[in-house]
Amino acid sequence: MAERILTLRELNRATLARQFLLERTTQSHLDVITRLVAMQAQVANASYIGLWTRLHSFQRESLTQLLESRQLVRGSSLRGTLHLMTAKDYILVHPLIQTALSRNLRLFMKRARSFDLERFTDMMQVYVREQPRTGLELRMKMEEFSPGMGTQQLADAIRIHMALIQPIPSGTWGFTGRPAHTEAASWLGRSIVGSEGDMQRLVLRYLAAFGPASVQDMQTWSALTRLQPIFDSLRPELLTFRDEQGRELFDLPDAPRPYADTPAPVRFLPDFDNLLFSHADRRRVISDEHRSSIFIGNSRCTTFLVDGFVRGRWRLERRPASTALVIEPVREPLLPSEQEALYSEGVSLMRWILDGAEAFDIQFGSVVG
Repeated sequence: MAERILTLRELNRATLARQFLLERTTQSHLDVITRLVAMQAQVANASYIGLWTRLHSFQRESLTQLLESRQLVRGSSLRGTLHLMTAKDYILVHPLIQTALSRNLRLFMKRARSFDLERFTDMMQVYVREQPRTGLELRMKMEEFSPGMGTQQLADAIRIHMALIQPIPSGTWGFTGRPAHTEAASWLGRSIVGSEGDMQRLVLRYLAAFGPASVQDMQTWSALTRLQPIFDSLRPELLTFRDEQGRELFDLPDAPRPYADTPAPVRFLPDFDNLLFSHADRRRVISDEHRSSIFIGNSRCTTFLVDGFVRGRWRLERRPASTALVIEPVREPLLPSEQEALYSEGVSLMRWILDGAEAFDIQFGSVVG
């Protein structure tokens, strides 16, 4: 029997359903973050906004309390970028990505042939155990140990190699200071050690959050490679489909796959939401044309969805008398009904951001791109 072909809109709706973007959920904050595996956290407020757009009656204090109680951690993880995840999932994911994302450290060791990694790691462990250290402090200590080592790229690799996380107040709402770093093992009181079958478990978790998906999709999300044998080992447990280009897609048998015409409400997404960075073919959520007009370099960009797809970007403007939510469509104007829906959702977002204040404006900008 030929494999069923899933259209772009079917893939869109399936992904949105798993991301709680077709309908807000009443599940607990911890359960939602567990379903998502990890949330981008390069910007402190992003995880809060990402949960607001997915949850009914989200309260900022609830997420902060999970960070304070160490049930959640913020640290370098998938793709080497800062993510928010449960302590349990950090312990699952980190050993799997540790070697792959320490590439710059391995290259440095090849060039500096006398470099003693064990002695260096021991020295850095003593240093961060004294007190949490900022990125600048880490780089200065690295340079002291080995001249030429105190680069940002190597510091990033060291954070992965040593399993360093950012303790609170880093990652909490409104945090703008220099984040400090400490050992995840000491912060959590648990060893960061993998176990047999963890990679298979991570594949299943990825599909639950982002499927149906190809091997290349998961490799994009995780920055891991050579995952085809892992997927092959799971074939008896999975369903397979094809996309419209003929690529093989894997999925969990009981995962939601809504009809293509399932309504998708407008949604505001935070900076770098993982919805936009978790597939090799991102057209299931953003067209190539919109992507080239919205994402320029590594600049921050908050986006919004209309009918399930990215249609533009939004930003906050602090003004003397009020704060404005500026909504900018990309490449084509919004229909009046789309503007009305975005206005209504924008009012809810602004009241939440401003703690119920009514002194704000909502402005629609001109078409970009």
